[in-house]
Amino acid sequence: MEITRYIPVKALQPFIKTFMIIESDNGMENKILPDTSLVMAFRLRGKITDAKETLSASSITGLRNVPRLIGYSKDAATLLVVFTEGGAAAFFPLPLHELFGSSISLDNFMNTHQIEDQLMSENNNEVRISIIQHFLLSRLKSPNSDALILSAIQQIKNANGGLRIKDLSADLYISQDAFEKRFRKITGTSPKQFAGIVRLKNIIAQYSNATNLTDMAHSAGYFDQAHFIKTFKSFTGQTPQSFFTTPALW
Repeated sequence: MEITRYIPVKALQPFIKTFMIIESDNGMENKILPDTSLVMAFRLRGKITDAKETLSASSITGLRNVPRLIGYSKDAATLLVVFTEGGAAAFFPLPLHELFGSSISLDNFMNTHQIEDQLMSENNNEVRISIIQHFLLSRLKSPNSDALILSAIQQIKNANGGLRIKDLSADLYISQDAFEKRFRKITGTSPKQFAGIVRLKNIIAQYSNATNLTDMAHSAGYFDQAHFIKTFKSFTGQTPQSFFTTPALW
């Protein structure tokens, strides 16, 4: 597998983290762990599947709290648009939590046939990135981000997911109900689920061979070991011990 990353132009940087082109010469399966970013995908060549179901030529994938297993046929390639947290809301009018746990063809929201044909017929990756950036700039509908929700996202990240949503909404001087509705619409999931993803991603990122998993779970706020193991297994598809001792697909 070869992954090439590209930095978006300045006008897109508030909304897009990176562009990725993933190429597989011999075919492969890739486990994708839950993340805080929505992802838009354009198939460039070959066959790409999600849980054995063939993906459409272009799609938008919402947040989720369970892993995905993506299959690539021989000589397959895809272009991914990885949004910043809350960034996809500038391009899609629907409340983004409606996409939670699903991957939906882009032609449900916009006419994508022309750009799909352009990307598939082009062989130069830099030109492909230029094509997708022009497309996204033409689709940019709401360039003004929700400052309150962006502040909440940053606070959740700064705390590695270890904070109470009730306290967060109080700090932002907004009722919890109103806050959760705005957060779901902009980010694609509830603040609690978002914080849970951040917390588990941090646990995985901080792990080393010297790490005591029980201590790590406690420091992350999991005071019940059984609850931690159950949550971790749901997040990765494996127990912590199995996950950290087997070759990674992610």
